Amino acid sequence: MADQDTGWVRAHSDDEDIWLQPDQSPTQQVDIAIHNHYLRQYLKSGMRVLEMGAGAGRFTRTIAAITRPIVVADLSADKLALNKRNAEALGHASAIEDWRECDMTDIKAQFDNDQFDAVVCVGGPLSYVIDRREKAVNELYRVTKPGGLLFLSARSLFGTLHESLPRILNVNPRINREIIETGNMGPQQVSLASRFWHAYRAQEFRAFVEATGARTLTITASNCLSSTWTDVLTAWRADRRTWEHLIELEIAACREPGCLDMGAHVLVVAQKP
Repeated sequence: MADQDTGWVRAHSDDEDIWLQPDQSPTQQVDIAIHNHYLRQYLKSGMRVLEMGAGAGRFTRTIAAITRPIVVADLSADKLALNKRNAEALGHASAIEDWRECDMTDIKAQFDNDQFDAVVCVGGPLSYVIDRREKAVNELYRVTKPGGLLFLSARSLFGTLHESLPRILNVNPRINREIIETGNMGPQQVSLASRFWHAYRAQEFRAFVEATGARTLTITASNCLSSTWTDVLTAWRADRRTWEHLIELEIAACREPGCLDMGAHVLVVAQKP
């Protein structure tokens, strides 16, 4: 492929849209299941939650089944409108305190300090803000109450390589070397890619979160075992017993130190002192 080919960068640059229809993507369903496992493990009834970058609501429903009230926030007014429609259709709109359109890198006008028992920002947002990611994570930390929780995930650098190896090997090696060195992907490397984004090494992401002052409680990958088994995941998904066992194995494997870099996302659950 020539330098201008979008290759594996394009394949992962708009994963938010895939999340909106998880029934069509068993790979994404595994990823979602791992995130949901930790939301259910750590969130408690009565916690006030900020879900930042909530999109159409792939995790809003899970949060609403555990606790309320929830403030749903996103940069996109269209996605907020879709989140609201989905909440109404699925019956959890009463759990939503408000829907807020805002830029996660500057939410001082929206939220005072120490407002939320938990802040959830998972999937793509902390990858897509690129050079403003420190501002974003510090804002999320600022609005979390002392003792409160942060559920944060972002795209995994080597997990993306792992999942997309055939495409990667057809991309100009110079581009791959630059991406591996910087973690940055997008038009700067491949001009037709739809957006810039940053993919993290696992320990880089942990250090990124802990630089706020938060203490890591859990760090895990999201789907290290099954990300390259897309051909058989649909059949496994059709058998409830097989699927539940797969998720059980994924949860165990993804938190092993040797697997932290091998999932689609790196997830950190942290606590503000």
